[in-house]
Order: sequence, then structure tokens, then C-alpha cells
Amino acid sequence: MLPELRTVNVTRYITPLREGGSLPAVAGADDGFNYVLKFRGAGHGTKALIAELIGGEIARAIGLRVPEMVFANLDEAFGRTEADEEIQELLRNSHGTNLGLHFLSGAVTFDPVVTKVDALTASKIVWLDAFLTNIDRTFRNTNMLMWQKQLWLIDHGAALYFHHSWNNWETHARSEFALIKDHVLLPQATQLEAADAEIKAVLTAAFLQQLPALLPTDWLHWEGSELSPEEIRNTYSEFLTIRLAHSSVFLNAASHARKAVV
Repeated sequence: MLPELRTVNVTRYITPLREGGSLPAVAGADDGFNYVLKFRGAGHGTKALIAELIGGEIARAIGLRVPEMVFANLDEAFGRTEADEEIQELLRNSHGTNLGLHFLSGAVTFDPVVTKVDALTASKIVWLDAFLTNIDRTFRNTNMLMWQKQLWLIDHGAALYFHHSWNNWETHARSEFALIKDHVLLPQATQLEAADAEIKAVLTAAFLQQLPALLPTDWLHWEGSELSPEEIRNTYSEFLTIRLAHSSVFLNAASHARKAVV
């Protein structure tokens, strides 16, 4: 069953998170909660939001913790009084539907030296990032938080990098993903085969076929592309389905990479 994302209206820009290259920000919404807002007007446009949504909901489907995601509507009048010109331009280019993740107040960045992750959880996260071709969960930038003594995954905007060129996506779907060698949890991922079996028991091809239906149509009008929104959704569905069917390819690559680093 597909998740149901709520829609909120952004009411208050609180503070930028300048450690993110795309200038995400903490913002308040009309439901009374604060969110980490990912903007459609940032560098990689709606493709980063697509990767965030698909990656986060797949992570949630396989039992990993991800903050609630919502569609966040930004009104045309929002941000006109923002003093920072860079932020004002970002807000002006982000009118419409953006993506918000529930702000985990008091969370701290995951430190692999301080916190040890159990082998199966580490293996599931490595599997996930190899599956998503996520280049951004390294020692330099773990993209994980500790909140209420639990591990939470954030920021999947760099995943599915094939969609930045859209060439040979079938080849990318069957690729090894060599960059998994840099994954922060690879040394702890000693149960990759068990993770693969557990994930495949819950992550069905039907779910992956349906997941891109969540993508708002206005995220799928890409400059320079002649593809229709439905054709783009279908390609994401096929990419994910093919990649799941060929998990042994990236799983073997992850296993070999792990042997080289331990």
C-alpha cells in the first residue's frame, strides 16, 4: 500500500541549514509543526525532491526510521521580506509544492565512533544505499541522526543519480554501484545476505511500480526533456523494479568492497 503524504502550507521561514549545499531550511507550517524544507528552486531542482521522496519512502517500507515527509506548499507572497538576497531568490524560485521532513528537535549528527549500529541494521542501510545509488552517506557526511536514542535516516536527495542525465538508465539499473566502498556503515555490514532476504520479503515489485505515482505532476516537467510526466513515472518504476530483481549484482559488489576495508 502506498503511503499517504499530507500537504501543509509553509507559514514561517525560521533558519537556513547552511551545511546543506542546496540551502534547506527549518520552516513552520500551518499544522503547528516545524519541518526541514527541501526547495524545488535549489540547485538540482525537483529531481532532488524526487530522490528524497522515493528514497525516504523505500527506507521506511523496509523498516528503517525516516522523519515524516509532507508536501509543503509555498505561496507566491512568501519570502518577499527576507533580507538575505540568496535566500529570497531561492524562495522566489520555489513557489508551489516543495518537500518537508519533520524537524527532529534536539537530534544530533550520527557519529560512527560514538554510536555502534547493529550488523543487520547496518547491512540494511548499506543495501538501501546501493539499491538507490546514494552517493552521500559517507564518513564525511553520514546523513543520519540520533534522536531519542534511535537512528534516523535523512537526506536522500543525492540518490538515483542516473536521472541527472537519463541516458542508459537500464544499464544503471543493473550496475554494481562501486561508490558503496565509501559507505560509513560498510565495516559493520556483516549480514548483507540476510538483509537482502528480509528486504525482498517486504519490498515488492508491485510497491516499486506504484511508488512514483506519489510524485506531483509539476515536479515532472523538466527543462529540455520531451518526456511526459507519465513516461517519467514509468521509467522510475522500471528502474526500481529492474534494480530489485538484480540485487545480487550490487550486493556482491558491496561484499567485495567490505572485504577490502576490514
